[in-house]
Amino acid sequence: MSAFESSADKGSIDKDCVDKGCVDKDCVNTPSNEHPRPPRREFKARGSFVTRCEGCNLPALNCLCPYQVKAESVAQVWLLTHPIEHYKPTNTGRLIGDVLSETRIFTWYRTAPDAQLAALLKDPRYVPFVIFPDDQPDYADRVVGIEAVHAAKAQARIPVFIILDGTWRQARRMFRKSAYLDALPVLPLSTERETRYRLRKPASKSHLCTAEVAIELLRQGGDTVAADVLDDYFEVFNDSYAASRLHHRIDSPTAAMRRLLAQQEAAPIEI
Repeated sequence: MSAFESSADKGSIDKDCVDKGCVDKDCVNTPSNEHPRPPRREFKARGSFVTRCEGCNLPALNCLCPYQVKAESVAQVWLLTHPIEHYKPTNTGRLIGDVLSETRIFTWYRTAPDAQLAALLKDPRYVPFVIFPDDQPDYADRVVGIEAVHAAKAQARIPVFIILDGTWRQARRMFRKSAYLDALPVLPLSTERETRYRLRKPASKSHLCTAEVAIELLRQGGDTVAADVLDDYFEVFNDSYAASRLHHRIDSPTAAMRRLLAQQEAAPIEI
């Protein structure tokens, strides 16, 4: 999920649980280069007993692996992921990494940044942007438009979209409690796109999931081929997961599936 998405999936962990300290407070407060300690209370989402593919984590009934296609982009996506999101099979952030090899995923900690992230933020090759709405005046001086992404490319530098991967409440807390992000420009996503995400009910059609945010940013930033591949991959994920919830196998490939299979056939063979 993203800063533009709300969570209302039955059986998922209450989005307020971290703030209340009832699930994974230790996980949030423990900076480490390793994976965070799991929540003290086992995650019991609906579908937790489904047989899943070890490769894509989708129900084996409609495995996503045959449709994985790599794409190249100038811009990169770095996900700053709330610890709870790692345990949700409906999280769409991992789809970005399936398509874009340069994607980086960092776990958010309240007390300190991930050491690798902190080092990368100082690397002059990158121009990082925090993706967040421009709805508060106290950081208005940091807000930039998509033209800043094109300017970075013109300078032969790598634009980086830092997406806060969590529920809206979690993302706002991550934005406010991460002092190491305070010096970075804020890039709000401006789009007319309405969400097509079917696995969690958003508060509004304008609330996009993490993958959809990345798709729109890539497209607006000029990485249209990568955006199109990720969009098709997201659509296949969306359709496959929704069908599996109804115990329905998709036998005839959808249009998005056919496009991805065609991309695979056209890709050069690695030796």
